[in-house]
Amino acid sequence: MIAKSTIDAVFDISRVEEVIGDFVQLKKSGSNFKGLSPFSDERTPSFMVSPVKQIWKDFSSGKGGNVVAFLMEHEHFTYPEAIRYLANKYGIEIEETERTDEEKALANEKESMYLVSEYAKKYHQEVLWEAPQGKAIGLTYFKERGFTQETIKKFGLGYALDEWSAFTDTALKEGYNLTYLEKTGLTIVKGEKRFDRFKGRVMFPIHSMSGRVLGFGGRILTNDKKAAKYLNSPESDIYHKSKVLYGLYYAKQAIAKEDNCYLVEGYTDVIQMHQAGIHNVVSSSGTALTAEQIRLINRLTKNITVLYDGDAAGIRASLRGVDLILEQGMNVRVCTFPDGEDPDSFTKNNALEDVLAYFENNVKDFISYKASLLMEVAKNDPIKKAEVINDMMSSISKVSDRIKQELYLRETSRIMDISEEVLFATLAQLQNKEIKDANKKIKQEKKAFEVIKPKEKAKSVDVQYILERKLIEILLLYGNMEATFEDLILKEDDDGELKMERELFEAKVFQKLYLDLQQDEIDLANEKFQKIYYKAIEKLNATGSLELDTFVNEIEPEVANEVTDILMREERYELHNWEAQNIFVKPKEETIAQLTSETILSLRCFLINLKIEELKLSLSEDTKLEDLQSILEEIKDYIFLKKSLSEQLKRVM
Repeated sequence: MIAKSTIDAVFDISRVEEVIGDFVQLKKSGSNFKGLSPFSDERTPSFMVSPVKQIWKDFSSGKGGNVVAFLMEHEHFTYPEAIRYLANKYGIEIEETERTDEEKALANEKESMYLVSEYAKKYHQEVLWEAPQGKAIGLTYFKERGFTQETIKKFGLGYALDEWSAFTDTALKEGYNLTYLEKTGLTIVKGEKRFDRFKGRVMFPIHSMSGRVLGFGGRILTNDKKAAKYLNSPESDIYHKSKVLYGLYYAKQAIAKEDNCYLVEGYTDVIQMHQAGIHNVVSSSGTALTAEQIRLINRLTKNITVLYDGDAAGIRASLRGVDLILEQGMNVRVCTFPDGEDPDSFTKNNALEDVLAYFENNVKDFISYKASLLMEVAKNDPIKKAEVINDMMSSISKVSDRIKQELYLRETSRIMDISEEVLFATLAQLQNKEIKDANKKIKQEKKAFEVIKPKEKAKSVDVQYILERKLIEILLLYGNMEATFEDLILKEDDDGELKMERELFEAKVFQKLYLDLQQDEIDLANEKFQKIYYKAIEKLNATGSLELDTFVNEIEPEVANEVTDILMREERYELHNWEAQNIFVKPKEETIAQLTSETILSLRCFLINLKIEELKLSLSEDTKLEDLQSILEEIKDYIFLKKSLSEQLKRVM
């Protein structure tokens, strides 16, 4: 287990905006940062990060918490894994206590698969650098590709011995379970026989966005025509190739910084460009581009530059995938290399300045590029030209920005030598067809699942939840603040009549809350609010202050999420720079005494109403006379109390 001193050190040094910035492109918004949700598909940013409070909140999914909670949600880390990740990021030495056998047994299946994958990476690296076969074949291949030792080590490249079960036998001797070797696809099991999947191949580890090993790509170095040149790990619980981009772990910070992502096809393209100094580059690893992969990039930038080699037929085949990028509202540009060149060879054979200059001079807008490319195919064939125009209109229809759409259409008109009116009409027809198809699909789905539903009642408002939540908000944000409160005290006058007298007193907000709730023996109904309330009161009583960034780290994750939600909603609706418009908003701090008293009184009135209703329901025809009198007297007392509280409430408001 990780020692508490290490955990404390991790929380002290970690900056939530820095850690989340590795996964999400954040932009300054007042005192906070905003970005697109990494948990849902959205186009308007609703993900907020507070550097002051060291918390985050995703308003689209409702998730939130501290820096560890983000890693647990986004990367599916366990708590110890998240702490290890942060310790590694900030260079903190991890102090550990011995894990018991019982704790080891609790490691779940996914964790075991991650451990096996990490071991496989280290094993194949050792073979590459230390085994005679690894050095003679694998290392020689990488060096021939122009990769330096630093690059080979950085990307974790390795070599699998050209033996049937060398890796599997070694892994089993080291205590790794055959079940997980098979589930990760590293070992193929057929009856009693076991084989290494990547036998005789150079190995490219495939990492998650946070650096965890998910799977491998293996390239064969012999001329065996029966074997595939490249072989990837099969789909598993930890590896979904449609949701992974090769090199993203190494590229994410550069993508956000450069506000652009270069998209290539192969592993070596990524490595060669990275080695040359172009770090904002990723690969779809030879698979067709998917919406999930595009969304990974979309979190970091809106701009993608697709790099194609000189193979025109291959380019035309891959153009269809780019429509998916347009659908995501992203900007796509294209750059092709001279015949016989690809990103790997071109970068290796040219200086960095020349490569960047080539990109700058040859990059083209995708729509213009596609129109020019397809026109070469159509030439003077009217039928092919009509097909090309329809293909172009299909791509342009994916663009959500109307201004861009019109500009693309005019450029297509110029390149294809066809009137804008015809293209506008074609686009309109296509869009109408898409709308009709979508409506038809919705109707079919409705019909398929049609059931007679009872008329839904409007959801009732949970007044108690709202009031309790408001009390917690006041406690967290203003608990330590000193304020002047007003109480109305019932006192007898000279004639023996009860009258309200105004009394002012100074107190801290948390003291006022605690004493008033104690006086009426009010306990919060919501279990999470109870935990937050008692923990906060305990802190404020003991230390006189409530440091929210550390407070969030000390409570249970599900309770911490509630705290985060309260704090970040306050941030989300904060008014900024109104003074510049000559609108002067009274700070909430100046009215906190009023807000506190109003909320407490409202909760007391609500609970009294509940008690009165409860007493009324207890009355029946069978109620004995003495019981009836007692209940009516009690109701009368509650009504009198409610009346006095209502008077106070009106005065406060």
